[in-house]
Amino acid sequence: MIPASQPDPAAFEFFNEIGIIDQLAGTMLERALPRGMTRAQFVVLNHFVRLGHRERSPAQLASALQVTRPTMTSTLTRMARAGLVVIRADPLDGRGKLVALTHNGHKAREAALAAMVPLFPMLDAVVDPAELAQLLPMLRRLRIALDAARDPVPDPPNA
Repeated sequence: MIPASQPDPAAFEFFNEIGIIDQLAGTMLERALPRGMTRAQFVVLNHFVRLGHRERSPAQLASALQVTRPTMTSTLTRMARAGLVVIRADPLDGRGKLVALTHNGHKAREAALAAMVPLFPMLDAVVDPAELAQLLPMLRRLRIALDAARDPVPDPPNA
């Protein structure tokens, strides 16, 4: 048993590799994106498509994408100016806003995906399709677990 004060070497190495892969893949993605689109904008567009185009509040988007509300507001403002999203008043909360993906936003995401296609052969050269098919369920389980762990667990009643 490893003392709590010392990290689990395999777990640390695992998260370290993920961090390095994220940095390298993120830089490759940014370079491949269509001119004028940022990684943050692509992530927002992809989030909307992945979750079925439902409207979201800026706070919900900030929480889901793990950025501050001011950062999300800045990103959404630029995206609205570019016609990628529309921001409207929340009819149930006079102070709130709701954000929705526009047709142009959906088209911009498709253009970004097309721009990424030249990156795929590099992945194919490192991981064969059978290995990738085995890795994806594990990666999804990890994403789901990390997503569930990011929000603090509320205190039980009368605690």
